[in-house]
Order: sequence, then C-alpha cells, then structure tokens
Amino acid sequence: MSDLFMFEKPVGFRDTLPKMVDAKNNVRSVLQREITRWGYQFIETPTVEYFETVGSASAISDHQLFKLLDHQGHTLVLRPDMTTPIARLSASKMRSDHPQRLAYSTNVFRAQQKEGGRLAEFEQIGVELIGDESVSADAEVIALMVTALKDAGIHDFQVSIGHMGFLHAVFYQILGTTERVEKATTFLLEKNYVGYREHVASLTLSSIDKQRLYDFLQLRGTTQLMEDATAIMEQNEGNNALEQLRKLWETLVDYGVQDVIKFDLSLVSHMSYYSGILFEVYTDRVGFPIGNGGRYDTLLKKFGNPTEATGFALRLDSLVEAAGTLANTTSPICVLFSEEQRAAAISLANEKRSEGHSVILQDIQGVKEMDAFTAQYDEIVVLVGKSGGRK
Repeated sequence: MSDLFMFEKPVGFRDTLPKMVDAKNNVRSVLQREITRWGYQFIETPTVEYFETVGSASAISDHQLFKLLDHQGHTLVLRPDMTTPIARLSASKMRSDHPQRLAYSTNVFRAQQKEGGRLAEFEQIGVELIGDESVSADAEVIALMVTALKDAGIHDFQVSIGHMGFLHAVFYQILGTTERVEKATTFLLEKNYVGYREHVASLTLSSIDKQRLYDFLQLRGTTQLMEDATAIMEQNEGNNALEQLRKLWETLVDYGVQDVIKFDLSLVSHMSYYSGILFEVYTDRVGFPIGNGGRYDTLLKKFGNPTEATGFALRLDSLVEAAGTLANTTSPICVLFSEEQRAAAISLANEKRSEGHSVILQDIQGVKEMDAFTAQYDEIVVLVGKSGGRK
C-alpha cells in the first residue's frame, strides 16, 4: 500500500462521520414522510446506467461523467442525476396515460477536476410529476418542496423562479442566432452579471436593444415585475410564459407558500433540459443552491415517450448544513457494567431501548481511559459489584 494514498480519497469524495449520518437520517425521514403524504411513491434505479441512454440524455456535461466499461465493451456511467433514469423508467416499465408521482432518495455522481467544496458523490432527495402539463403541476412540486423544507427545520430560505420560455423569447428576438443567445445565457448561468453587461456593451445592437438586455437583469421580485417584463417584449412570443407565471403565483398563494417566493426572469439552470418554469432554492447558510427544479417537457421524448414533466431535487448534505441539525443530535445513554452485573446491564439496556432510547452497553474492562470515555455521554448508569448497585 502506497503511503501517499493510505489516508487520501479521490477528489470530491469524503467520509461521513456518525453525527452527520444521524443528521442526514433525521432530515431525510422528515422529507420522505412529507413527500409520501402528497401521494408520491419512492422508487430506486441502478447506480450504473448505459452511457448511450442515460449518460447521453443527461444534462450533466460529458467531462463530469464517471465512465466504466463492462465485459462486453459497453460504456457505462455512474448516474449523474436521477431525473434521466426516472424518465427512462417511466417511458418503459411504468408508461401510463395518467399523471405519475414518483420520488427518490439516493446518491448521484459528478466528477470534479479539483477540490473546491463541491462533492463528486452526494445524496439527492426529490420528486418527479410526469404526464401533467398544467401550471398546477409546477405549483404542486414547488409547494411540496417549500412545505418539506419547513418541516425539516429550514426557514430562512428563498425560492427564485424563472421561465426558460420567456428568456429564450427575449434573447432570440433581440440577438437573433443560437450562438449569440447561448453566449449571453452563459453569463447568466455563471451569475457573471458584470461580464454580461460588458458583453452586451460590445454587441452591434441599437441603444434601445442594448437597454432592453440591461433591463432584463432587473426582472426580479413579485408579480409586479410582469408589467416590466411585458414592456421588454416587442412581440408576443413571451406572453404565454408570463401568463403561466401569473397563474403559478396565484396557485402558490392558494397553497400559502408565497412568503418565500421571488421571481427572477434572468434565472438559468445548468440542467439544460429545463424548458419552461424553473426554480432554485437559496439560504444564507449555504453559498450555493440547496436545491433546484423545473419543467422538462422534452426529456422523455428521448426515450420514446413524448410527455410533459416537472420536479425538484434537494441536496441532503446542504439541507443538514442549512438546518444546523448537527447541533441538535443527542448522545445515547451509557450503561457501564462489571462482569458480575452483565445480565442486569443487558436487561436495563433492553428496557431503555424498548422505551425509545439509544443505549451504549459497555463492559468496564474494555475501557482504557474512563474519564475520556464517559465525557462523551450526558447520562451514564454504572452497574458494578455483586450487589448490583447503580452509580
């Protein structure tokens, strides 16, 4: 074994220690319970998929895919997201003419080029609502996400909502070509607003069109921005998108979750398959989105099932950080016993566990530093000697 790699891990991977595992389990159980209450059914898909199907259809860039070869020479990938495998599954074994509500909680894999706080393996929990093109479906997944986050103890967050249809309508109307649209969109994806302004300034456009592109960055807030958004449009291509956003807001008000909702029509996602309403979730405790989602009406067509869909995905490790759950974990009861009191100690431990407590059962002969060992626990029961006395 090389000393150089004895304690090292591949870039982007990490060990998860007991307190973090406990915290993730707590948050996951709350989210799973709420998701189930809304009628979503949890499913599982393979960790490994074919590159030619899920890998190529995924919105994750090729250089972030972990690729493998099977014995037949087929290229495989570790699943980089869950939306694409679920699209494959829905289009094959679960194909239906009715809306499907599916959910998942599992690890995904995305290669990192260097250490920078981004994980190559992380757990996502999310839902997919497949086969419903209505704005009500978009509102449902957003309202479910907001409700689940609040149940998990996360309250200081904001959901930013945009619409790819509106963004494309404005950009194609002003910029004309796909190449120029993709260039401008890249600045928004990177949230490089200074670079975006400098890029717009360099374009050969009229002063009016340049001002429209500058004004596009200001389309943030509540439904009051709709009038400003309409003014940017010279034609009506984006009106349908704005009407969808108005209906979305009205429905979210009915759900009572409007307090955390803001519109940002400059929002762009790294998930390139989003085609309509899309959203990201932010909190002050984490420096990047803790979740995202949106409508992807073209993805299932790649698997021979041209139907509409929407959904969201939340990063479990980021949710734990946002909730501060680690500070709330409690230590188990420790029962220390001598050999003479082993049976009594086991009986006591079983009794406490049946009451719902976590119990550590420890023979004192197995402890080397008693003070350091007992300092880990808030409650300690000591059974020693033939009399069986407690201390």
